[in-house]
Amino acid sequence: MFLRISSLTLLLLATTSGLSAQTLVLEPAQQTIVREYVIAHPVQPVVPPAGFQVVVGEVLPDVVEITPLDAPDLGASYSYVVIGQQTVLVEPGTRKIVQIIE
Repeated sequence: MFLRISSLTLLLLATTSGLSAQTLVLEPAQQTIVREYVIAHPVQPVVPPAGFQVVVGEVLPDVVEITPLDAPDLGASYSYVVIGQQTVLVEPGTRKIVQIIE
């Protein structure tokens, strides 16, 4: 019985940790909204702190300023930052990178 509960607990933990690292998948129309918004509201590209890699699931350091993405048609609230040539969508509350737009 103990082994069964332990196995189920491990399975549940593995499943929820996998879900939290998922990439946001925007519909083509939503991608267009994001691209048009970023073009209409440009921000100065930033250089990430040394050792930081731009990867979905990573949390942006506090020194990187994010800008709210005011696009209600997306159905969720996001912020963005341009790092080099990449526009990075971020969950504002957690500062977690949810999508990288090349």
